[in-house]
Amino acid sequence: QVQLVESGGGLVQAGGSLRLSCAASGGTFGGYAMGWFRQAPGKEREEPEFVAGITRTGDTYYADSVKGRFIISRVNAKTVDLQMNSLKPEDTAIYYCAAGLQIGFTRPEYPYWGQGTQVTVSS
Repeated sequence: QVQLVESGGGLVQAGGSLRLSCAASGGTFGGYAMGWFRQAPGKEREEPEFVAGITRTGDTYYADSVKGRFIISRVNAKTVDLQMNSLKPEDTAIYYCAAGLQIGFTRPEYPYWGQGTQVTVSS
């Protein structure tokens, strides 16, 4: 069973950039579709929001709110990154990496999740 560990979160000013990484432990991401989700402050009771996803063959999908600013990529068999540019205060959230057998846009479609990394964008 693959385990996921996110890194790269932090505090950044609006307009800045951050690069999040999701590393595999106990396996590789080669057989999985990968997704990034986020949970904004005050929305802990809601389902996490889909941010970006990449299929096993490299097709990418983005939420409208991040399209043109964020880029998801497979760095290698054990790492998937999320490059976040032109960050806005509304991007502030805990960001989670997730793995599933096929691309999806909701939490239940991904059986495997990381512990999350905090991203805070100041205005």
